[in-house]
Amino acid sequence: MPRLSDVTRGRLLYGGDYNPEQWPEEVWHEDVRLMKEAGVNSVTLGVFSWSKLEPRPGERDFGWLDRLMDLMHDNGVGVVLATPTASPPPWMGHLHPDTLPRDADGRTEWWGGRQHFSHSSATYRRYAAALTEDLAARYAGHPALTLWHINNEYCTYDWGDEAADRFRAWLRHRYGSLDDLNTAWGTAFWSQGYGDWAEVLPPRHAHYLKNPTQVLDFKRFTSDMLLECYTAERDIVRRHTPHLPVTTNFMPLWAGQDAWRWSEEEDVVSVDLYPDPRDPDGPQAGALVQDMTRSQARGPWMLMEQAAGPVNWRRVNHPKPRGLNRLWSLQAVARGADAVCYFQWRQSRQGAEKFHSGMVGHAGERGRTYQEIKELGADLARIAPHVAGGQVTADVAVLHDWHSWWAGDQEARPSREVDYPEVLGAWHRALWGAGLTTDFAHPGHDLTGYRLVVVPQLYLLTDRAVDNLLEYVRGGGTLVCGFLTGVADQDDRVRPGGMDARLRELFGIRTLHEWWPLEPGETAECGGGLRGTLWSEELEPDGTADETVPYRGGELDGLPAVLRKGRAWYVSTLPEPEALRALLGRAAAGAGVRPALDGLPDGVEAVRRGELLFLLNHGREPVTAEVPGTHHDLLTETTVTDRVTLGRYGVAVLKP
Repeated sequence: MPRLSDVTRGRLLYGGDYNPEQWPEEVWHEDVRLMKEAGVNSVTLGVFSWSKLEPRPGERDFGWLDRLMDLMHDNGVGVVLATPTASPPPWMGHLHPDTLPRDADGRTEWWGGRQHFSHSSATYRRYAAALTEDLAARYAGHPALTLWHINNEYCTYDWGDEAADRFRAWLRHRYGSLDDLNTAWGTAFWSQGYGDWAEVLPPRHAHYLKNPTQVLDFKRFTSDMLLECYTAERDIVRRHTPHLPVTTNFMPLWAGQDAWRWSEEEDVVSVDLYPDPRDPDGPQAGALVQDMTRSQARGPWMLMEQAAGPVNWRRVNHPKPRGLNRLWSLQAVARGADAVCYFQWRQSRQGAEKFHSGMVGHAGERGRTYQEIKELGADLARIAPHVAGGQVTADVAVLHDWHSWWAGDQEARPSREVDYPEVLGAWHRALWGAGLTTDFAHPGHDLTGYRLVVVPQLYLLTDRAVDNLLEYVRGGGTLVCGFLTGVADQDDRVRPGGMDARLRELFGIRTLHEWWPLEPGETAECGGGLRGTLWSEELEPDGTADETVPYRGGELDGLPAVLRKGRAWYVSTLPEPEALRALLGRAAAGAGVRPALDGLPDGVEAVRRGELLFLLNHGREPVTAEVPGTHHDLLTETTVTDRVTLGRYGVAVLKP
């Protein structure tokens, strides 16, 4: 299969979404001049151009795109050509109301924004396929074309009648019979037994709590329907250009897609990433998404979108201070990105995103944003021959599964204060703070290559996944597992004892008597100076644990908050950040895992990619880091010995 390396060819891709249909053609030539000055070598065209390409049903207007493709090629800029199917034209919804999605209350989502399509609509799919076919046929041989980008940020839901028909068909395929569906959904509860497939609906607005397994299956179904839309268009462009890779852009840690499954269908895995410049955890939030995307790609990946400055959807949208855009871009490269791209090239003057920054902002080429874009382009060109295609290796894996997230996020649960992404982020933040580079993995993946596996929380675990964890520990791996894990099976059926019996034996737990969720701001004192937050559990040990950390005071006084049995740890609370970092650091050291570089100043991140060592200062003050030996800094083209000084938001890329 074609890969990202077929596009990069030893370079780092640099550019972004280009929407020239918003501008007079005389601006296009100015854009090309500025692109060349900034070192831009790749642009994405056509993402939101459906109404321009097909102004009326069946009509085609490719002339403007022909001229753009030629212009890009003549100036050495490669094109990532998008299918424009994320935003159908108004005529489609007007002529074909069946293409419009409905929410759980039956309300129609109308045109006037974007993503206003039903993933289950046969009419929408027919129009999308026809335009994709013509687009691929016309540009398959164009020398500017380097990669296909299908749709954009798949994120639609639909509870309408056509989606209901598709949901029933999906359920028939999954379960085979109504008896098996009734068993899986536990419909004996609240008189929900189904006697005819026509009675089965998506989980629409209900008087009280919805059936949680029905909701879980609807989320699975939605991910699969969107994936069908993607693969249908992918297969069309592949038929015309089997030598070119295909991608679609994920949103970071979005709940609507099982990205493990999706990434198996992509030649290139790409993501959009927008950390908040004011968030003190922004650097780690970016690292989490970068680690996850690299793991889905199993190698180099594409940063499809980021912001050169402020975005437009937060309550207060702060610009990036000088140097922060460069720092976060190089952080992505350090963690495996071979493409650094933006939404968008030129900031829009009209429309809903006119206050979302561009590589060329409203201030134009003299503005700080574009000047920093030029500087970053030069940096990327300097390091590209040494870094492109390089691998990031990790001895630690963080386990994550969308199905477990979906199941655990149900309405009726012990505590709505438990937010899965926040728990996942807390554990990754502790590892990041300890200087440990991590991969992400599915609980069913082969884990044998990792010295340490951590499970922040996996409420739902299949039997196969449980067996995989047991085999990993038996094979010599170290496992650290967080609370509320292994509670339910694949149908969200609570396992006998409230936790899988095999896991209880693994951790040295005889009985899980009760879950004791904590109120906001409430803490649980534990031995060794550890203080828990968010959650606690009433555990009775079986006497086989090698080590325990007890709760101190309250109803759980003396009972274990943390147990270690051999190489398996169970943590029944969410320790405060420093305590969690220390605990995971201790487990890592016991497993033989070391940071990329010891003794770093606060706020300095170290990542190894291939033979290169990236040092990134996330602070606003200069710092000096001890780096034994002599290295060549590829960014400054200087030799450094034993120490490196990093300025505000400074970066060094060191080659031995």
